[in-house]
Amino acid sequence: MNAVVAPFADPACARAPRGWRADLSLAYARRGERSVLVRRSHVGPLVVQRPLYPEGDAVCHTILVHPPAGIAGGDSLQVTVRVEDGAHALLTTPGAGKWYRSAGAPGSLVQRIAVAAGGVCEWLPQESIVQDGALGELATEVSLQGDACFIGSEMLCFGRTASGERFGRGEMAMRIRIERDGRPLWLERGVLRGGDALLGAAVGLQGQPVSGSFVVASPRCNADLLAAWRDIVPAAGEGGVTLLPGLLVARWLGPACEPGREWFARLWAGVRPAVAGRAAQTPRIWNT
Repeated sequence: MNAVVAPFADPACARAPRGWRADLSLAYARRGERSVLVRRSHVGPLVVQRPLYPEGDAVCHTILVHPPAGIAGGDSLQVTVRVEDGAHALLTTPGAGKWYRSAGAPGSLVQRIAVAAGGVCEWLPQESIVQDGALGELATEVSLQGDACFIGSEMLCFGRTASGERFGRGEMAMRIRIERDGRPLWLERGVLRGGDALLGAAVGLQGQPVSGSFVVASPRCNADLLAAWRDIVPAAGEGGVTLLPGLLVARWLGPACEPGREWFARLWAGVRPAVAGRAAQTPRIWNT
């Protein structure tokens, strides 16, 4: 499963052979009319900035910061988020993440999110760039209770396309599980290997370097929201939307991250009032 690539001179590889170990744990609760970050703890280089309230007290915006700026071979990162009854948290990142080339060991990122009944969690990191030769393992586990709502996105750019790089070596393994009251809503696993035919195949990435998913898990997902999403067409690339019981899923393939981000933002604006009771307000960090 693990491809072996030649060592390289990237600064991120100048770490101890065992790599970074980082854990971040966050918990949000409702205090009166305010959603509050009531607990945060971290080990290693993974932190959050102070809570922000650009929408008023009801929604707590939080920016996750990883000072090394990317994940290298041997790194192991874990993020745990708990949103209590009635609280509303929006989490994002200050810029594009990176999966660096590896000298042989995989890096990993595990994201665990639990949302209690009446809670809303919006997990909206900016895109990640998977460098040629990267070895990565990305897992997202979402546990919902009752009528909890989860809105999440993930966008991966395979290769540093601005410099003409393609994903010719390495491997990226991904899995996601979303469950409600212990029953699965969405289970997915995938592995993309550098240079594999799947990168260009019609059933794969169709030759496009950027792949993205946008997911809404809510009992309020219905045919009307699906129809509204189908009226929102991406400016570039190829997009498709699907309705499953309690779940809306959008997929996008394209030549660069910007049109995918723009399409996801319009989908978010179209669905957020119905499932979260508020109009979408773009985090300011996205504009910097």
